[in-house]
Amino acid sequence: MATKSDQLQHWEATKRLTLITLIIWAVVSFGINWFGSALNSAAFPGAYFMAGAGSQLIFVILVFWFAARQNRVDELYGMSEGD
Repeated sequence: MATKSDQLQHWEATKRLTLITLIIWAVVSFGINWFGSALNSAAFPGAYFMAGAGSQLIFVILVFWFAARQNRVDELYGMSEGD
């Protein structure tokens, strides 16, 4: 059973991880739109759309990364699903 101190530390670690994840999400999603026109060239005018597809791949990886990190945080503070 986790103590009150463990619960507070768990919540702080979870908030920090969520903030990092949201910052990565914002940089990827807005960065591609802000610089999308610079990605196109005469040789490959669809680079902007390829970057959009790449951002979706990054988001899928981000979800799995977040889940793995959150599991580690849960285990560290004794709040994993198996406890």
